[in-house]
Amino acid sequence: MSSLPLVIRPETTRDAEAIERLHERAFGPGRFARTAYRLREGVSHLPALSFTALVGTLLVGSVRVSPARAGGSPALVLGPLTVDPAFGSRGIGAALTTASIEAARAQEHRIVLLVGDAPYYARFGFRPVPPGRLTLPGPVDPARLLALALREGALDGVSGAVVGGA
Repeated sequence: MSSLPLVIRPETTRDAEAIERLHERAFGPGRFARTAYRLREGVSHLPALSFTALVGTLLVGSVRVSPARAGGSPALVLGPLTVDPAFGSRGIGAALTTASIEAARAQEHRIVLLVGDAPYYARFGFRPVPPGRLTLPGPVDPARLLALALREGALDGVSGAVVGGA
């Protein structure tokens, strides 16, 4: 595997079109029916926590973070995390995820949620939410609903519906 001249930087408004094309290539048209997309529907992502990955001037990855409420507590939803399929398995997704988590921690957010692959996200500290503790606005495999407490005890007592928005 060769090293890429990768730059991770905050997302800008100029990135929107390239990110949408990236989402189309990576996830296809069915992405809008997924529960994770429904959770973010009508909710603007937070540019200060959303990042892009560039190789030269080519946008090859993106992660967006949106505000949410988990059982009434403020939370963040990480995703979509997208890497151009031609640039997969090169650590780009991990670099984007790390950048978002570090920015959220620096801004003193407390909880990050996502729907994703537990073995992949475990390295960042995400753990499966106990079944029935949090509910999403649509079906999801309970093993794929993951949470990360950015502060000790941030998830204590948090239960109920997860809804998009602040």
